[in-house]
Amino acid sequence: MATHDPEALRDRPIRTFGRTGGRALSPRQQNLLDTQLDRWRLPAPVAPVAQGLDPRSLFPGTRAVWLEIGFGGGEHLVAQAGDHRETGFIGCEPFVEGVAKALAGIEERELTNVRLWPDDARLLLDAFAPASIERAFILFPDPWPKRRQQKRRLVQPDFAAALRRVIAPGGQVRFATDVASYADEALLTFLQNGGFEWTAEAADDWRRPPSDHVTTRYETKKLGDCAPVWYDFTCI
Repeated sequence: MATHDPEALRDRPIRTFGRTGGRALSPRQQNLLDTQLDRWRLPAPVAPVAQGLDPRSLFPGTRAVWLEIGFGGGEHLVAQAGDHRETGFIGCEPFVEGVAKALAGIEERELTNVRLWPDDARLLLDAFAPASIERAFILFPDPWPKRRQQKRRLVQPDFAAALRRVIAPGGQVRFATDVASYADEALLTFLQNGGFEWTAEAADDWRRPPSDHVTTRYETKKLGDCAPVWYDFTCI
Protein backbone atom coordinates (compact mmCIF):
# COMPACT_ATOMS: atom_id res chain seq x y z
CA MET A 1 0.00 0.00 0.00
CA ALA A 2 2.47 2.62 1.12
CA THR A 3 5.60 3.20 -0.92
CA HIS A 4 8.49 1.07 0.33
CA ASP A 5 11.13 1.67 -2.36
CA PRO A 6 14.35 2.76 -0.55
CA GLU A 7 15.05 5.52 -3.06
CA ALA A 8 11.52 6.90 -2.71
CA LEU A 9 11.71 6.80 1.08
CA ARG A 10 15.15 8.39 1.40
CA ASP A 11 14.05 12.01 1.20
CA ARG A 12 10.70 11.65 2.92
CA PRO A 13 9.84 13.94 5.84
CA ILE A 14 9.83 12.46 9.34
CA ARG A 15 6.87 10.14 9.88
CA THR A 16 3.97 11.75 11.72
CA PHE A 17 1.88 8.64 12.32
CA GLY A 18 2.38 5.51 14.37
CA ARG A 19 1.93 1.90 13.34
CA THR A 20 0.39 1.20 9.94
CA GLY A 21 -0.64 -2.36 10.77
CA GLY A 22 -2.50 -3.90 13.67
CA ARG A 23 -4.55 -6.97 14.31
CA ALA A 24 -5.15 -9.39 11.48
CA LEU A 25 -7.75 -8.31 8.95
CA SER A 26 -11.00 -10.21 8.65
CA PRO A 27 -11.49 -12.23 5.44
CA ARG A 28 -13.93 -9.58 4.20
CA GLN A 29 -11.50 -6.74 4.93
CA GLN A 30 -8.68 -8.54 3.16
CA ASN A 31 -10.93 -9.21 0.19
CA LEU A 32 -11.88 -5.53 -0.01
CA LEU A 33 -8.22 -4.52 -0.03
CA ASP A 34 -7.41 -7.11 -2.68
CA THR A 35 -10.34 -6.38 -4.98
CA GLN A 36 -11.51 -2.83 -4.36
CA LEU A 37 -8.59 -0.66 -3.28
CA ASP A 38 -7.26 -0.13 -6.80
CA ARG A 39 -10.69 1.11 -7.84
CA TRP A 40 -10.75 3.85 -5.21
CA ARG A 41 -7.04 4.54 -4.76
CA LEU A 42 -5.87 7.98 -5.81
CA PRO A 43 -3.31 7.75 -8.64
CA ALA A 44 0.19 8.32 -7.31
CA PRO A 45 1.79 11.53 -8.60
CA VAL A 46 4.49 10.32 -10.98
CA ALA A 47 6.47 13.53 -11.16
CA PRO A 48 5.94 17.17 -10.18
CA VAL A 49 4.24 19.27 -12.82
CA ALA A 50 4.32 23.02 -13.06
CA GLN A 51 0.62 23.52 -12.52
CA GLY A 52 0.19 20.67 -10.02
CA LEU A 53 -2.46 17.95 -9.86
CA ASP A 54 -5.97 19.38 -9.81
CA PRO A 55 -7.99 16.96 -7.63
CA ARG A 56 -11.22 18.29 -9.10
CA SER A 57 -10.33 16.45 -12.31
CA LEU A 58 -10.86 13.18 -10.40
CA PHE A 59 -14.51 13.99 -9.74
CA PRO A 60 -16.21 15.12 -12.95
CA GLY A 61 -19.33 17.13 -12.29
CA THR A 62 -18.61 17.80 -8.61
CA ARG A 63 -18.62 21.33 -7.24
CA ALA A 64 -15.78 21.03 -4.74
CA VAL A 65 -13.21 18.67 -3.25
CA TRP A 66 -12.79 18.09 0.49
CA LEU A 67 -9.78 16.43 2.07
CA GLU A 68 -9.57 14.39 5.27
CA ILE A 69 -6.09 13.75 6.61
CA GLY A 70 -5.95 10.68 8.84
CA PHE A 71 -9.48 9.30 8.57
CA GLY A 72 -8.94 6.47 11.08
CA GLY A 73 -11.79 3.97 10.69
CA GLY A 74 -13.41 6.05 7.96
CA GLU A 75 -16.61 6.85 9.87
CA HIS A 76 -16.38 10.61 9.43
CA LEU A 77 -15.17 10.37 5.83
CA VAL A 78 -17.91 7.98 4.73
CA ALA A 79 -20.68 9.88 6.53
CA GLN A 80 -19.64 13.23 5.10
CA ALA A 81 -19.34 11.78 1.60
CA GLY A 82 -22.79 10.25 1.93
CA ASP A 83 -24.27 13.55 3.07
CA HIS A 84 -22.52 15.58 0.36
CA ARG A 85 -22.63 13.45 -2.77
CA GLU A 86 -22.12 16.49 -4.98
CA THR A 87 -18.67 16.95 -3.39
CA GLY A 88 -15.54 14.92 -4.08
CA PHE A 89 -13.75 13.50 -1.03
CA ILE A 90 -10.12 12.48 -0.70
CA GLY A 91 -9.22 10.51 2.40
CA CYS A 92 -5.63 9.94 3.53
CA GLU A 93 -4.81 7.13 5.96
CA PRO A 94 -1.71 4.89 6.10
CA PHE A 95 -3.29 2.51 8.66
CA VAL A 96 -4.26 -0.68 6.78
CA GLU A 97 -7.26 -1.59 8.90
CA GLY A 98 -8.65 1.92 8.58
CA VAL A 99 -8.43 1.74 4.79
CA ALA A 100 -10.27 -1.59 4.82
CA LYS A 101 -13.02 -0.12 7.01
CA ALA A 102 -13.38 2.86 4.69
CA LEU A 103 -13.72 0.53 1.71
CA ALA A 104 -16.49 -1.32 3.54
CA GLY A 105 -18.28 1.96 4.19
CA ILE A 106 -17.93 3.05 0.57
CA GLU A 107 -19.44 -0.24 -0.55
CA GLU A 108 -22.28 -0.22 1.98
CA ARG A 109 -23.35 3.34 1.17
CA GLU A 110 -22.74 2.92 -2.58
CA LEU A 111 -20.54 5.99 -2.74
CA THR A 112 -18.89 7.14 -5.94
CA ASN A 113 -17.40 10.43 -4.71
CA VAL A 114 -14.48 9.14 -2.63
CA ARG A 115 -10.83 8.48 -3.45
CA LEU A 116 -8.33 7.05 -0.97
CA TRP A 117 -4.65 7.74 -0.45
CA PRO A 118 -3.17 4.99 1.78
CA ASP A 119 0.04 6.88 2.50
CA ASP A 120 1.44 10.09 3.96
CA ALA A 121 -0.87 13.01 3.19
CA ARG A 122 2.03 15.43 2.83
CA LEU A 123 3.07 13.72 -0.40
CA LEU A 124 -0.30 14.68 -1.86
CA LEU A 125 -0.18 18.24 -0.60
CA ASP A 126 3.10 18.74 -2.41
CA ALA A 127 1.55 17.44 -5.65
CA PHE A 128 -1.76 19.32 -5.57
CA ALA A 129 -2.33 22.48 -7.56
CA PRO A 130 -2.66 25.70 -5.55
CA ALA A 131 -6.14 26.58 -4.27
CA SER A 132 -7.57 23.24 -5.41
CA ILE A 133 -9.17 22.06 -2.13
CA GLU A 134 -12.20 23.75 -0.59
CA ARG A 135 -12.18 22.11 2.83
CA ALA A 136 -9.82 19.99 4.96
CA PHE A 137 -10.34 17.96 8.12
CA ILE A 138 -7.56 16.97 10.52
CA LEU A 139 -9.39 15.15 13.28
CA PHE A 140 -7.51 13.68 16.22
CA PRO A 141 -4.14 13.14 14.52
CA ASP A 142 -1.55 11.01 16.29
CA PRO A 143 -0.73 13.17 19.34
CA TRP A 144 2.79 11.91 20.05
CA PRO A 145 2.25 13.00 23.67
CA LYS A 146 5.76 12.51 25.04
CA ARG A 147 7.91 15.62 24.79
CA ARG A 148 10.67 13.84 22.89
CA GLN A 149 8.10 12.67 20.31
CA GLN A 150 6.40 15.98 19.64
CA LYS A 151 8.63 16.77 16.69
CA ARG A 152 6.67 14.02 14.92
CA ARG A 153 3.33 15.81 15.19
CA LEU A 154 1.69 16.50 11.85
CA VAL A 155 0.83 20.14 12.47
CA GLN A 156 4.14 21.94 12.10
CA PRO A 157 4.89 25.25 10.33
CA ASP A 158 5.89 23.56 7.07
CA PHE A 159 2.71 21.47 7.06
CA ALA A 160 0.55 24.55 7.71
CA ALA A 161 2.26 26.31 4.79
CA ALA A 162 1.69 23.34 2.48
CA LEU A 163 -1.94 23.12 3.52
CA ARG A 164 -2.52 26.83 3.05
CA ARG A 165 -1.12 26.61 -0.48
CA VAL A 166 -3.73 24.07 -1.59
CA ILE A 167 -6.78 25.48 0.22
CA ALA A 168 -8.76 27.93 -1.86
CA PRO A 169 -9.29 31.44 -0.46
CA GLY A 170 -12.35 31.31 1.75
CA GLY A 171 -11.90 27.56 2.19
CA GLN A 172 -12.09 25.94 5.59
CA VAL A 173 -9.83 23.82 7.78
CA ARG A 174 -11.01 21.94 10.86
CA PHE A 175 -8.57 20.60 13.45
CA ALA A 176 -9.56 18.59 16.51
CA THR A 177 -7.57 16.98 19.32
CA ASP A 178 -8.05 15.72 22.87
CA VAL A 179 -4.47 16.43 23.94
CA ALA A 180 -4.04 19.82 25.59
CA SER A 181 -0.45 20.46 24.52
CA TYR A 182 -1.30 19.64 20.91
CA ALA A 183 -4.32 21.96 21.00
CA ASP A 184 -2.13 24.85 22.13
CA GLU A 185 0.64 24.05 19.68
CA ALA A 186 -1.65 23.61 16.68
CA LEU A 187 -3.57 26.82 17.30
CA LEU A 188 -0.34 28.78 17.55
CA THR A 189 1.02 27.14 14.40
CA PHE A 190 -2.04 27.97 12.30
CA LEU A 191 -2.25 31.55 13.54
CA GLN A 192 1.47 32.22 13.09
CA ASN A 193 1.18 31.11 9.46
CA GLY A 194 -0.82 34.23 8.70
CA GLY A 195 -3.04 32.55 6.14
CA PHE A 196 -5.65 31.20 8.54
CA GLU A 197 -8.32 33.10 10.43
CA TRP A 198 -9.71 31.39 13.53
CA THR A 199 -13.50 31.63 13.36
CA ALA A 200 -14.27 31.19 17.07
CA GLU A 201 -16.24 34.01 18.66
CA ALA A 202 -17.01 32.34 22.00
CA ALA A 203 -15.58 29.50 24.08
CA ASP A 204 -18.35 27.12 23.01
CA ASP A 205 -17.13 27.47 19.42
CA TRP A 206 -14.10 25.39 20.29
CA ARG A 207 -15.39 23.47 23.30
CA ARG A 208 -18.42 21.93 21.57
CA PRO A 209 -18.42 19.74 18.44
CA PRO A 210 -19.50 21.69 15.34
CA SER A 211 -23.05 21.02 14.20
CA ASP A 212 -21.90 19.14 11.11
CA HIS A 213 -19.37 16.94 12.90
CA VAL A 214 -19.69 13.15 12.79
CA THR A 215 -18.65 11.53 16.08
CA THR A 216 -16.31 8.56 15.73
CA ARG A 217 -15.56 5.62 17.96
CA TYR A 218 -12.12 7.04 18.69
CA GLU A 219 -13.67 10.09 20.37
CA THR A 220 -15.87 7.99 22.63
CA LYS A 221 -12.80 6.20 24.03
CA LYS A 222 -11.58 9.46 25.63
CA LEU A 223 -7.92 8.55 25.35
CA GLY A 224 -6.57 12.09 25.60
CA ASP A 225 -5.86 14.29 28.62
CA CYS A 226 -8.59 16.86 27.94
CA ALA A 227 -12.03 17.17 26.44
CA PRO A 228 -11.94 17.45 22.62
CA VAL A 229 -10.99 20.85 21.28
CA TRP A 230 -12.33 22.00 17.90
CA TYR A 231 -10.67 24.70 15.79
CA ASP A 232 -12.27 25.93 12.58
CA PHE A 233 -10.22 28.21 10.36
CA THR A 234 -10.99 30.15 7.19
CA CYS A 235 -8.19 30.57 4.69
CA ILE A 236 -7.51 34.19 3.82
